[in-house]
Amino acid sequence: MNELKKAIRLTIVLIVICGLAYPLLITGVGQVLFPNQANGSVITHNGKEVGSELIGQQYNDDGHFMGRISAVNYNTSTDGKEIDATSGSENLGPTSDVLKERVEGDIKSFLEKNPTLSKEDISSELISQSGSGLDPDITPKGAKIQVDRISKATGISKDDLNKLIDENTKGKWLGLFGTERVNVLKLNMSVNDVKK
Repeated sequence: MNELKKAIRLTIVLIVICGLAYPLLITGVGQVLFPNQANGSVITHNGKEVGSELIGQQYNDDGHFMGRISAVNYNTSTDGKEIDATSGSENLGPTSDVLKERVEGDIKSFLEKNPTLSKEDISSELISQSGSGLDPDITPKGAKIQVDRISKATGISKDDLNKLIDENTKGKWLGLFGTERVNVLKLNMSVNDVKK
């Protein structure tokens, strides 16, 4: 009976420590030291929450920069039905006929939207899916090849669009790791501000 009492007491202590105290402590530390990250890196524009800096969004109109292709459609439903939150890719190998057909279709679609470009001009991230299907960034090259289309659709000069790309380009982390990248949501917010 004595062993049972010890086991019950230990269980209660561990529930309090691991189930209450530790999560509250970590939540508090996150809110104090990293409030933006702890709350989802939400971007607010003109007093309205417009999205997360960490999750891409789908842009199909000619007046906005397009991001990466998402296997999960950036977790939205195209037919109006609700779907479960998810991320991921199709995990198709380089010899997959399905992958080949998808890439060829994406190249054709991109070239139809950007008729001044050739297949060789397309930046690889614009026709390849990220591992999560939610990648919010593209390369500066991937943004700059879209300038002709966006300039024509919005009336914003190519020089001004290139300046917006440069202003929204983040460098390598610590100057060493990763690649230069442009957050598509932030860039499109800048385009919308100039259009006004």
